[in-house]
Amino acid sequence: MGAWGTAISSNDTYADTYTEFFDMFNDGLNVAEISKKLIANNQEIINDTDKCNNFWLALAKAQWECKQLDKDIFDRVKKIVETGADLEVWRQLDADEKAIKKRKVILDKFLAYLQIERPKAKSRKNKIIRQTVFQKGDCLTFKLENGNYGGAVVLEAIKDSEYGYNLITTRINQPNKPTKKDFENAEILVTNFADLKNKPLVQWYFPVRHNNIANLIETVSNLDVQKEYDITNSIFGFIADFNIYIIQTIYKKIKSEEITPRSTIKHTIKEFTKKSKWKLW
Repeated sequence: MGAWGTAISSNDTYADTYTEFFDMFNDGLNVAEISKKLIANNQEIINDTDKCNNFWLALAKAQWECKQLDKDIFDRVKKIVETGADLEVWRQLDADEKAIKKRKVILDKFLAYLQIERPKAKSRKNKIIRQTVFQKGDCLTFKLENGNYGGAVVLEAIKDSEYGYNLITTRINQPNKPTKKDFENAEILVTNFADLKNKPLVQWYFPVRHNNIANLIETVSNLDVQKEYDITNSIFGFIADFNIYIIQTIYKKIKSEEITPRSTIKHTIKEFTKKSKWKLW
């Protein structure tokens, strides 16, 4: 599922499906053709009980926005919500009851939302070519809610494209502004929510609203990132809100560890930036 929150869109499967739908839509494909392709190409997800619900939710939302919500797709979503199938997945993934109750409210509202006809179908958009706001290897720092500094490293910068950059957060949480050495020796934030247990927090950042939060972020150094990351074959999710999904997530995760033990799995920045060295005998 790859969830980072209880919102309908706060998981990798939904984000990937929704993004892929409108990539094809903006390329000129019709809704029925897009839906058929998505279903055919995502059979592994559809047959995965942990992920399938979010696939259908995303497809339903995309179709609804185009004013072409298929009855069979709607009926699938209705069954997911009314039977509590999605909530059961969350329970099996060890989500706490508070999160499950919040998820239920959101699902109920989503189902009601789909039953209200959209006034106007979503229009196709011309693809926007964006330049990078960060460079590959940039070490970013920002203030956390506790007044300390947090940090993130830019693993990739895809220039002259629709896309953004692959960011990885660190466990930096210190009173002084981090230096290059602090980043080089940093560990990675590892999540322990639902099925994201022991997963390093890595997301593709789309800078569509970057101007709103640019003043919160400072580039303090640059690391040599030897590895290359391909967004077209990526296992990582997508975000557009740096403040919510990077800055606030670091603080909330570290804060939660005051009452919930942190993951025993450790990852370092070097694992994501340095290529393995093979010794020839």
